[in-house]
Amino acid sequence: MLGKTAGGLYWMFRFLERAENTARLIEAGFRIALTRSNDAEAEWKSVIITSASQDAYEQRHQGYDSTQVVDFLLRDVDNPSSVLSGIKAARDNARLVRTALTAEVWYAVNDTWMLLTKLLRNPIPETELPAVLATIRQQSALVRGALHGTMLRNDVYDFCSLGIAIERIDSTARIIDVKYYSLLPAPSFVGSRMDNVQWETILRSVSAHRSFRWAVEDDFAAPAIAKFLILDRRMPRSLLFCAEQIAANLTLLAEEYGSHLPSHDMADALLARLKNRDISSIFDEGLHPFVGQVITDTNTLAIQIEQDYRFIG
Repeated sequence: MLGKTAGGLYWMFRFLERAENTARLIEAGFRIALTRSNDAEAEWKSVIITSASQDAYEQRHQGYDSTQVVDFLLRDVDNPSSVLSGIKAARDNARLVRTALTAEVWYAVNDTWMLLTKLLRNPIPETELPAVLATIRQQSALVRGALHGTMLRNDVYDFCSLGIAIERIDSTARIIDVKYYSLLPAPSFVGSRMDNVQWETILRSVSAHRSFRWAVEDDFAAPAIAKFLILDRRMPRSLLFCAEQIAANLTLLAEEYGSHLPSHDMADALLARLKNRDISSIFDEGLHPFVGQVITDTNTLAIQIEQDYRFIG
């Protein structure tokens, strides 16, 4: 496959996943701000920091008013991480690789772009925000459903799945990080009722609240929830699940093309960092440093994938 085509498939699904994950990050901020109404601005600042767009935001806005932050993350076309930017970039990449996609996938992407462009034409009132965020998640799920239900399991599918997994592990890591690095008011709150409520909110923001109740016997306490989001291979947004998916997709590509590339070793190293770990050792290491290293390793791996498969040039 041409590198340009592979890159278009990979980035199409990275951008789709990024749009959904931005919506999830907004939801996490919105829910937690409700529990910390006395310092909501600090919460929204933490959301901007987690989205890796602090410099761009501060160049254009003063303060962290919820309306400004939400509009920046949802609708600002000059913000490459906004939902609207992500959907447009996904659709542009889908047009580039349209002949590699089934009709169902193309129509799902195009319909999503048309619907969300109309939905986000004007600023979203706070009262309508939950419904809008739900629509973004639903449209993303429709595209993934078309992918899983209609595409051949070949290199095209592997590059699409790789884009999803790379973006998802980065997003889940950042959502976990916003909890422990930016949200907790003081060390004295660790293990408190507020701490547990915030962790429960994080579960809801990654659509894992009910799954946690089904899969885990423990209460909504930080160690159990952190273990679920980081190490539970049954949870499709956990760090371990995504790392296994990345390694699996790269293994299939290695078999398809008959070549073992540097990105394959990096993916194996990322998986080894997460596999056969227990949550107590991660807390001993420090949750923020651990998650931060996962984010760094994932970004380095993503760059190597682009080089190995010649997405650019």
